[in-house]
Amino acid sequence: MSIENQTFTEKYDLLGCIQCGRCTGGCPVTVRAELNVRHFVDQAYDEGKLDELARLAEIWDCTACHTCAVRCPKGLKPLEVLIGLRSMIVESGKVEPTVRDALQSVLLEGNPWEKARAARTDWMEGLDVKVAEEGQEVENLIFTCCTIAYDPRVQVVAKNMVKLLNQAGIDYAFLPEDESCCGSEVFTIGEEGLFEMLVEDNTEYLNNFNAGRIVTLSPHCYTTYKTHFPDIRIPLYHYTQLLDELVQEGSLSWKGELQKKIVYHDPCYLGKQGGIYDEPRRLLKSIPGVELLEFDRRRERSLCCEGGGGKMWIESQSTEERLADTRIKDARELGADIVAAACPFCVLTLEDAMKGLGYEEEMRVAEITELLGELIEA
Repeated sequence: MSIENQTFTEKYDLLGCIQCGRCTGGCPVTVRAELNVRHFVDQAYDEGKLDELARLAEIWDCTACHTCAVRCPKGLKPLEVLIGLRSMIVESGKVEPTVRDALQSVLLEGNPWEKARAARTDWMEGLDVKVAEEGQEVENLIFTCCTIAYDPRVQVVAKNMVKLLNQAGIDYAFLPEDESCCGSEVFTIGEEGLFEMLVEDNTEYLNNFNAGRIVTLSPHCYTTYKTHFPDIRIPLYHYTQLLDELVQEGSLSWKGELQKKIVYHDPCYLGKQGGIYDEPRRLLKSIPGVELLEFDRRRERSLCCEGGGGKMWIESQSTEERLADTRIKDARELGADIVAAACPFCVLTLEDAMKGLGYEEEMRVAEITELLGELIEA
């Protein structure tokens, strides 16, 4: 049966659900919102209820963290039922203006931040950075990410990667301004047509490069390409894998020490979805003087920061404590000086929470590349 002719039940394999409730039991958002994933899966059996379900506000509380998929004993992805319901709303055009504008920006400018494509590489100004050309051989092709390219707070990720890669002396090149959104948030918002277009266009574009591997700076890009772009011929890496490799082989070393207690926050897209847990920890442990702490909720149990699943453009109606606030409070109880992450969305949400709680004089939120960039040898 063709995908176009599948029913909602067939498309999302609803008959495979045994209604055990582990999805809802593990969902981090349930502590602050009315979201009940098991209920949606159960009710979606009835095609006549789909319109009613799609109009419920809680479908937009899902952060696409994949905890429900990790916990499902049948190997299902309950969150995609919610994404399917979102697709119905997106197709009807009845979405929040912020969502509409983000999707329109992706279509017109290749990013969801309503920024000009021509400004995508402005962050490179003043840096000794190598830029890729189609057909030219390069070992490490760096995919920057829309958020890192445009948001001043996390542009430091790309800037420090340039310094780190130059220090290591390896062959690399960043994609030029032709780079387009990977579609991570487009997919989770539910804009199927636009996402299909991005898959087709980006696959063709990236395959034109003669690269040994593609290295993404954001776990959202890494997981999206690994999961939804089956025809990309080039191996995919996250930057923590590359930097860990360089440290292990001695191509990168650190200047001085960092006498700090650091707790690492596992980004959902890097950990639960990408299966990358050890490389970021090894990088932090490689810094002289660092005492690496661990959250109780870590690795596949990590608490979501609520930055994914399109939540950057969709405000929850809940007034309960945000998960990022809980995460920062947990870090403070551990006595951490620094909360480290390897995801731009996590950095933005966690730092916002830290400032909102008034803890900025006590601790710091830092992307791993920030810490490493401050410690490379001159």
